[in-house]
Amino acid sequence: MSPPGLAFPYGFDATGRTARAADERGHIVGLIEQILFTAPGERVNRPTFGSGTGQLVFAPNSDTLAAAQQQLIQGNLQLWLSDLIAVQSVQVVNQDATLLITVRYTVIQTQRAQAAQFVVSGAS
Repeated sequence: MSPPGLAFPYGFDATGRTARAADERGHIVGLIEQILFTAPGERVNRPTFGSGTGQLVFAPNSDTLAAAQQQLIQGNLQLWLSDLIAVQSVQVVNQDATLLITVRYTVIQTQRAQAAQFVVSGAS
């Protein structure tokens, strides 16, 4: 099994070298986080990368927004991470002025089921 990739957010370790993720799970959660919070067009040479979830802090929160974001997130995860994970489900719940995002996936290399949860606070 290969060692985990770069840590997210990018930083340095105690030796001054580029920090690496502590484990496989940390690496994959970091990749999911990048897809969630990167706006399409923000990445150089990858104009379709990202779901723009981070921009939702400026949008009124609603069940419709949660449903649309759920489809967008699942599609982006399958597009950009299909070589690392098999997405089992994406659940986006509208709760007051926040979106609770739960991603359930299986790591392809180890066949381990995992889950990651993210919170996005937005306008009410």
